[in-house]
Amino acid sequence: MDKVMVTIGPVSIYWYSFLMVVAVLIGSSIATSYSRKINMPSTIISDMLFGVVVSGIIGARIYYVIFNFDTYRNNLLDIFKIWEGGLAIYGAIIAGIIYIFYYCHKKEISFIKMLDVCSLPLLLGQAIGRWGNFFNQEAYGTIITRSSLENMYLPDFIIDGMYIDGAYRVPTFLYESVWCLLGVLILLYIRKKRAYIEGRQLSFYLIWYGIGRFIIESMRTDSLYIGDFRVSMIVSALLIIIGILLIIRNYKKKHKNDKLAQIGGQDGRI
Repeated sequence: MDKVMVTIGPVSIYWYSFLMVVAVLIGSSIATSYSRKINMPSTIISDMLFGVVVSGIIGARIYYVIFNFDTYRNNLLDIFKIWEGGLAIYGAIIAGIIYIFYYCHKKEISFIKMLDVCSLPLLLGQAIGRWGNFFNQEAYGTIITRSSLENMYLPDFIIDGMYIDGAYRVPTFLYESVWCLLGVLILLYIRKKRAYIEGRQLSFYLIWYGIGRFIIESMRTDSLYIGDFRVSMIVSALLIIIGILLIIRNYKKKHKNDKLAQIGGQDGRI
């Protein structure tokens, strides 16, 4: 599997980097369009984009290096070779959220509302980004037979790409990509058919991605660990819990508002 998409003179463009750029461009376009529909400033995504992308890349690399430091202990300069892979999506999410919180606080914009705007583009970006892992031969699972892969009706280029270190591997990158795409379709339905409720899309993202990643991570053989525990499974469980708590918060808030509205209506009749 060739990591390089194209070479122009001394410059090589890697599939991983190319797909990241594609994901950012598509995601920012979707976020900009939706932000206008829910009455947010039209330039807010473009103003915030650079900081989110830079912080996300730095966070993704730091996260990966921290939990995989033995790989870089004797070659510290390799830490900066992000084009060779080694970015952890949870690191990107954490760093990106921190930057978004800072930005929203500075501009006096609803933090939760902004995360709602970003939920669908993030899922779509993750679906696209997993193909970068495919070209880098990362995010794979346990050993499997070629016939088992063929029984999944996968195209030959995916089957051939899953031949890693002398054996065929479970295409967990593909499982996660498909899971994220399904989430995108559900969020598109929610956006089209449901009135906007602050926090609804964020809570869906947290629970949907958390469940999918928790299950898929258990199949992978290249996980990052804290002791005997897979880091991503711990973070996934936390995302699910936060998503559930957000739903409970929104329910209580709606119940309180409905009660106040009812009281107000009764007062108006007296």
